[in-house]
Amino acid sequence: MPRVDADIKLDFKDVLLRPKRSSLKSRSEVDLTRTFTFRNSKQTYTGIPIIVANMDTVGTFEMAVVMAKHAMFTAIHKHYSLEEWKLFAANHPECLEHVAASSGSGKADLDKLKSILEAIPLIRYICLDVANGYSEHFVEFVKCVRALFPHHTIMAGNVVTGEMVEELILSGADIIKVGIGPGSVCTTRIKTGVGYPQLSAVIECADSAHGLKGHIISDGGCSCPGDVAKAFGAGADFVMLGGMFAGHDQCAGEIMERNGKKVKLFYGMSSDTAMKKHAGGVAEYRASEGRTVEVPYRGDVENTILDILGGLRSTCTYVGAAKLKELSRRTTFIRVTQQHSQVFS
Repeated sequence: MPRVDADIKLDFKDVLLRPKRSSLKSRSEVDLTRTFTFRNSKQTYTGIPIIVANMDTVGTFEMAVVMAKHAMFTAIHKHYSLEEWKLFAANHPECLEHVAASSGSGKADLDKLKSILEAIPLIRYICLDVANGYSEHFVEFVKCVRALFPHHTIMAGNVVTGEMVEELILSGADIIKVGIGPGSVCTTRIKTGVGYPQLSAVIECADSAHGLKGHIISDGGCSCPGDVAKAFGAGADFVMLGGMFAGHDQCAGEIMERNGKKVKLFYGMSSDTAMKKHAGGVAEYRASEGRTVEVPYRGDVENTILDILGGLRSTCTYVGAAKLKELSRRTTFIRVTQQHSQVFS
């Protein structure tokens, strides 16, 4: 018999943060830096815990250079060659503590990951990324990578429930990527009917991870700085963004003209576009689970970074959090039926 979980599950659009008395005089007093020590690698991280997603178009070396200046993080996509990695490491050694090398769970992916990490020992972070983090094969793969790289910090996902967060942490992962289907160019929910509202997923998964001294990344579903704040308020240690960083100079792809406006391509990593580019097409046993969109060209990513960080500092002043670390402790969510007035949108 199928089961129905009738408990209410919420997305970012379903809530607002309740303001609280604050002794902060200015946004400039807010400290967005976090320091974490990871459960399995025992490494310590210090920085602003916002991560550029490991997607072709946004998870680029050019993006990493700008993000590192702000002590922010980039999960570099898995399609760069070893030679490109070596060149990046030689030219930008200061960025290497703020990047992760990404890998899928196939043998060719693992061989390439090994060659990159052996050639560039300063890379300390690994992002193991599959669409379905629930497969037993993926759990075994995480164990294998942990055995090969005992001192590297491993991000792994994606999952949306507490028991799988616990299993991946106990298998050797340090930071679990949370999110199935919330991304702006993800069509998993349409093609498969599988998913979980992102705010509730983060709340539940953070609770499970923190009980084991693990960490989580809220991956997907943010469309504005307020959503980033809600993800941190819900208990996420890191927030990963794709669409919010799309369309910039530092993104891969050409600037194109459409109806007199400049645009750039942005696509999901399970889209037809990505699979044609990297796998020669969509295999006949699977469906494309991503879309390709043209996003408005947005210039230098620096302006977007400042907008996100400014919004996050402002959130902290509204709820009386002097540090990002305090935000989840100061958060009360209120359910709403409307985010904002759309008269002029």
